[in-house]
Amino acid sequence: MIENASDCMEVRVTVGSRGEAARICSAVVEERLAAAAQIVAPIESVYWWAGEIRCSDEWLVFMMTAANRFEQLVRRVRELHSYEVPQIVAVPLVAGTADYLEWIRRETSPDFGE
Repeated sequence: MIENASDCMEVRVTVGSRGEAARICSAVVEERLAAAAQIVAPIESVYWWAGEIRCSDEWLVFMMTAANRFEQLVRRVRELHSYEVPQIVAVPLVAGTADYLEWIRRETSPDFGE
């Protein structure tokens, strides 16, 4: 069964090392700010920084969360992140399977497991 997913989102973050990605993923999942997090192997990023074009190897992290947990997730990622201006962007989900979306909602509920 497919349902509307407007209350769920995928959050994308880039980090400078595999270790940093793992630390952030573990923390946000353990704290139920994300139901799941995936680390994508190194990517090459090209971007403007301090008036110059830079090129860096980075790791891309995808996090699945409920929209009502986004602000808390952003705060926690910022606390753990080494960048001055980290990429933290949310992509709203349009639709998904009912059981998967319910799993995201349940696993990111601040009251789950109490």
